[in-house]
Amino acid sequence: MLKALTKLSSSQKRINWSRQLFQKALHLNQYNEQRSVCMDTHSSIIIYNVTVYSENQTLKNGYIKLTNKKITEIGEIHQYVRQPKDHVIELSPSYKVIPGAIDVHIHGVNNADAMDGTAEALKTMARTLPKEGTTSFLATTMTQSNEAVEKALRNAGTYIEEQTDADAEVVGIHLEGPFISPKRAGAQPPTHIQDPNVTLFQEWQKAAGGHIKLVTLAPEQPNGLALTSYLKETNVVASIGHSDSTYDQVGEAIEAGASHITHLYNGMRGLHHREPGVLGAAYLRDELFVELITDGIHCRPEMVKLAYDQITSERMILITDSLRAKWLKNGTYDLGGQPVHVNDTTATLADGTLAGSILKMNDAIKNTMSFTNCSLEDIVKMTAENPAKQLNLFDTKGSIKIGKDADIVVLNENLDVEMTFCRGTLSFKKED
Repeated sequence: MLKALTKLSSSQKRINWSRQLFQKALHLNQYNEQRSVCMDTHSSIIIYNVTVYSENQTLKNGYIKLTNKKITEIGEIHQYVRQPKDHVIELSPSYKVIPGAIDVHIHGVNNADAMDGTAEALKTMARTLPKEGTTSFLATTMTQSNEAVEKALRNAGTYIEEQTDADAEVVGIHLEGPFISPKRAGAQPPTHIQDPNVTLFQEWQKAAGGHIKLVTLAPEQPNGLALTSYLKETNVVASIGHSDSTYDQVGEAIEAGASHITHLYNGMRGLHHREPGVLGAAYLRDELFVELITDGIHCRPEMVKLAYDQITSERMILITDSLRAKWLKNGTYDLGGQPVHVNDTTATLADGTLAGSILKMNDAIKNTMSFTNCSLEDIVKMTAENPAKQLNLFDTKGSIKIGKDADIVVLNENLDVEMTFCRGTLSFKKED
């Protein structure tokens, strides 16, 4: 009798295993069908009966139509008229449709890093990021030898010219370092830090095919203001970061053209009642967009709330600043030739220095809402609208509006990413 039960148990296990395989195959088939529909320029995909966070209003019983990489219709469900080639995904109003996130500061993910200097690395990043609701990003370099930086820039520039529409889009390059302060190096290798240099930047911009869109620098360093002015003249965002600038020096940098702050609180002169520093300027100067890593580790939740209350969603930009260890297991990974130890939610160098994050964008959204009590409309500003405006992309990205790129994310009632569309193609669908 015991043998019979054992056999029955084994047989049942095989049946259950077969069912699981069937469900996965069915899910994959449905995913591929939806993906092929999105890539068919003669068809449209309609996300129906959802809450749509459009540029000018929120529609609680709405729909959105995607055709040929663009948003072509937005409205209430009673306004929708079905066409023969429409592929309808019907959900419920508890599902929310928001514009895809634009991460302006991300080094790596899923064992790939922009400094790897390979097309494969950027492709891995572009394929992985839709899982967390990111549809566009700046491939972010770090302080390394001139040769290593130039290799990464050439690779990114070439990739941007040749990338496909099916994945998250690399919309440019963020050059973080080497033009920073040795006093505020953080995880940037001090041996490769150098003074700001307009000539060298010109060479690197040429190597990158003109795709460097944002530069983190310390404007108080020799030639810092000259480089800041040059960046402004050439429509590149000058960001103050890894900087020991005083409040007045930040003011001079703003006059020269600076308009951005890199990862608030980290790698900067802090707040003092007789010297407000970079942090005080970030709070008070309305000319500045301000990045923030809201993992609760780079800054405490209370400090996220303080920054949000002072800066507001009008100027704040959520970033991940993640490294290759994101979406991987705990272990030791590489960051610019330095071993980084990842333990659950924290990434550090051997001496305990924070070394980027493993923060996912959808977790940044959840954390920020929890820490600040902000609305999802505020989140849309901080993840999509503000970065798009800062990068001069708001005519095509950063909000849900007819005519803009079909970069959208569907969130469930728990704010988990259910689906991500990159320029109209279904790039990610959550498994059931």
